[in-house]
Formats: sequence, structure tokens, C-alpha cells
Amino acid sequence: MEAAAAGERKRPREADEAPSAAAAAKEAQYVYLSIADALKVPGARVCLFAAVTEIGAAVRSRGTDFTLTLRIVDQSRPAGISVTFFADNTALLPCVKSCEDVISLHNVVITMHGEFFVSFNKKFSSFALFEGKVSKECSPYQTSMKYQSSSHDNELLTQMRTWLAYNPPGLKDNELELRSLKSDSTTTFDLVCKVLHVHENSGEWIFYVWDGTDTPAAEFQTMQDCSLDADAVESCPLHLEGAPLSREVLCTMPCVGTILRVFSKKYIKEVFHLQNNIYWARFCNITFKHEFGIWKGVLGPSSRVRLLSHEDGSVVNCLKMYDSRIANQVHRQPMASLPDVSNLSDVEYETAGYTTLMESLTHEQVTHKLKTIVRVVAAYPCRASDLRSLLPGSYCLRLTLEDPTARIHAYVHKDDGAKFFGGFLSAEGLIKKINKLLGIPEDVEEGAPLTRNPPWIWCCLKSYRLDKNDPWGSRRYRIFGTEIRG
Repeated sequence: MEAAAAGERKRPREADEAPSAAAAAKEAQYVYLSIADALKVPGARVCLFAAVTEIGAAVRSRGTDFTLTLRIVDQSRPAGISVTFFADNTALLPCVKSCEDVISLHNVVITMHGEFFVSFNKKFSSFALFEGKVSKECSPYQTSMKYQSSSHDNELLTQMRTWLAYNPPGLKDNELELRSLKSDSTTTFDLVCKVLHVHENSGEWIFYVWDGTDTPAAEFQTMQDCSLDADAVESCPLHLEGAPLSREVLCTMPCVGTILRVFSKKYIKEVFHLQNNIYWARFCNITFKHEFGIWKGVLGPSSRVRLLSHEDGSVVNCLKMYDSRIANQVHRQPMASLPDVSNLSDVEYETAGYTTLMESLTHEQVTHKLKTIVRVVAAYPCRASDLRSLLPGSYCLRLTLEDPTARIHAYVHKDDGAKFFGGFLSAEGLIKKINKLLGIPEDVEEGAPLTRNPPWIWCCLKSYRLDKNDPWGSRRYRIFGTEIRG
């Protein structure tokens, strides 16, 4: 009887266990591994729950498929691992809203090809994307057709979001904005920016990038008397690329904020996507320097470009700051000129508001009057002997003016010369005022190298044409209504 009783107790227990075993078998494919543990079972199908840190571009594979690569991380592997997706069309590929969003991967395979990466097979793999920010919302914003959630997805999502809140992988000590660039050829930085235009010139790629802020005002190395270093002071190029941008391209550019040129001697596979003026990107491991007082970025062997969604947190922050900036007339002014512009100049065109040089260059009419804030970075002529020949009352001087958005040549015509310099001056008086404009300090040992830092000044400009048959090609600027104080 005890045996029978035992048998009777056993049968219900087996019946109870059968469904649990079936459920366990069904749930087995959704047992998530850490990335570190998944690397220990290459070739096996695994499930992962991780954060997206890099978004690649969707491109056509060598066959008929489209492919996309993401980089994902978790607590076990902060360095991350790449995931390669294949699909019949781009709509079936993951569309990640923002770096640091969370992805759930089912039945993917760890593969080794030079290094470990995760392979997504369109026949049996599946994915789901979730917002990475802490939220009560646990529903995915995109899933593949084969994806089925598991009972503990919400718990894992909460854990991943909490980890991201305290360990944001996108936050880097070496990430800069254009307003905080540092000139250091040995240190690399990351830059989040919008790519406005891409140009190829003799095998060198130039990316025109912008983040809504202004690059710092560069300093110039020169001699005490500009006549001793006239070549450097007279010949200051307007741009670093071989030829200026066409007006058609120029008119697509923002009018506030610096447009930085980033140079690369190697081909970047994301070039095709970046040529359309719609993508934001993270330029990783980039160096910065300035030539002729113009900042430039340089991509080296270790540099990479990563596409960013418009909903990426870094992009959203850039746009919010820019919107706040252009809403305030003062904040639109050059960041390096704040809080006060030099009192070196007086202007008559008081009724006009502040205008950037880019706003004038892209103005719909050839003729345009404006009041702006600029630095005088070069003057021609600058030799004392040449300046004496301009006296008396026959000034014809070309100044190179810059603000964070552009650089132009502007002329002081002989009719405006006396007004500009505050009267008919001696050659010595003229040189003294030009040195002030160029930022050349006084009382420095003769012949000693020094750093000049031109001051920011208010200036009135007007544009005109030389040839009515070629109005834009013959457009010039002249200075008017501006006086340089003594």
C-alpha cells in the first residue's frame, strides 16, 4: 500500500512537471547571455540584451541583400562587439533612434573573422529595439517579424536602462564641441556634428561640418612691426580648400555657427550617406589644428565616422542649444567676442541689427548693407613704404575680415579712408592704427617673434558688383560708416 501510495503521489508530480519541462524547453531559446559569455560559445545560437553605441550605414551587400552594422555593449564588455544584419530591403533592418538605445537579439551567432562579431541571419534571427532612457514604457519601438518577447524582457530592460543611466557609453572625456576645439596633433578627440557637404579633391576628402557653435578665435604668429613680416600679414587666404564653394552650395549652409573643414586622405565608406546634407555623425579620433588662423579637422589612420540619428541624445542637445542661441540677438554674435566687443571702432549704421558674414554672402541680392562684428586678420599693403604712398587722402587698402562663419576681403576706398582712420594721418599714425586692428601689441623687443590676437570690432560693410554681366562673380565688399579710434 505504501508503494501504491507512493506511486499515486508520483504520478501527479510527473504530470505537474511535464508542462514545466515543456515550458522550459520553449523558453530556452530566450535565455540571454552576456556578451562575454556569448564569446565563449562561437557558432552557437545565442540571445543578447545590450545597448547600441554606434550606428552604421545601410548599404547593399555584395549579393542582393542590404546590410547594416551596429556596435553593442553591456556590463560584461564595455568595449562592445559589432553586429552585422542582413535583410531583403532596408525597411527590415534596425532603425535605431538614438545611440544608447537597447536592443534584444534572438538566435544570433558569434562569428570570427579577424575579430569576433555577431552575425544576424535573416532566416532565423530576430530583434527588438527599445528606448534606452529610464521610463515605465517597456514596449519596443521596432521589432522584426520573427521576434517574440520573453517573460523576463521587462526586467532585463529595466536593468539595462539603470546601468546606462550610471554608465553612459556615449559620454567621453575627449568629446568636444566646435567652441572648445584644442590644437594638439598628438591628442585625438570626438566631434558630434552635422555634415553639410562633402567634396573630393585629388583623392582628398573634405567634410564641411557644423554643430551650431563657433570655433575659438585663433592667434597668429608674427613680428612686432607688420612691415617686418609683411608676407604673413598681407597674404591670409579666405579658405583652406583649393577652390571656394559655389554659391548654390553656400546658400544651403547655416548662417550662424562655424562650418569646419575636416580633411581625410582615406576613403570613408559612409561618404555616400553623408553627401546628402541630412546626416549627423560622430567623428571619432580626430585631431585639430589651424592654418593661417583657420581651424581644420584631420582624420588619421585610427579615425572613424559613425552616423547618428536625429533623435540621438547628443544631436538633440546640439539642436536645443542652437535654437536657444539664434533666438537671442546677442547670443548670435561671435562667442569669442562675448561679453564685450572692443571699443576700438565707432559705426554710423546704428539702426541695423547684427548680421553674420555668411548671412551677407548668401543674401538674395548682390548689393547688401550690413553691420557686423569682425576681426581684421590681414591688411594689404602693410609695408611702411607702401603705406606712405597712400598719403594724403588716397587710401586704397584691402583688409581681410573674419567672423566665425566666413572670411572676406573688404576695401577701404580712398573716399572712405579719412573717415575710417579718423583723419589724414602720417605714415607713423597710419601704421599705429593698422597694428591695433591686426592685434600687434606695442612695446615688444624689436625683431622678437610674438603672438598677435586681432580684437573684435563693429564694422559697416556694403557689397557691390564690378561687372553687371557677372554680378556674383564680380561681387566685392567695401567698408563705410566706420571709424577706428586713436
